[in-house]
Amino acid sequence: MTAKILLTSFDTWLPHQKSNSSDDLLAKISQIKSLPDSLTFLRKLPVDFQLAPNLAIAKINQLRPDTIICCGMAESRQKLTVESCACCDRDIRKTAVNLEPLVADLAATEISHEAGKFVCEALYYAVLKHLADSQLSTQCIFVHVPILTPENTDRIVADFLLVMSRLNLAANKSYFSRHL
Repeated sequence: MTAKILLTSFDTWLPHQKSNSSDDLLAKISQIKSLPDSLTFLRKLPVDFQLAPNLAIAKINQLRPDTIICCGMAESRQKLTVESCACCDRDIRKTAVNLEPLVADLAATEISHEAGKFVCEALYYAVLKHLADSQLSTQCIFVHVPILTPENTDRIVADFLLVMSRLNLAANKSYFSRHL
């Protein structure tokens, strides 16, 4: 059994942006032939506080993934950052994923406790709230992606693949424990 994984990215929103690094990363991931067919890509979500969460939640309801990895661009960051939580009107939603072992020993990844107060955080909050309200056991994280450069792309892709693999392993263990 291979866990179903939903990967999301955003489109650009400022005139100077030729692309969004979250979507650049997913484009690279989608080209890897050895990855399981259980990946679903929801790419180039609009940078819109209502539309992006609505589209993502509709896809979650349709697909019922075991794991969701939402991705967004963080132009000022140098590493992949996995967000621990998202806030809306003083309501804090934390991921159920244990992030410490998820990012342990990864060279280009760290944990963040500040999802950015923009559409990234709105999406993450809405997805975490939907999962809780719907009582779904789906694991969900949000990953901020720095601008990809020739110097960092290989490290960023490698770390992201390890994060995906670790989440897939955890989802498979959870699936089997529920169905055996």
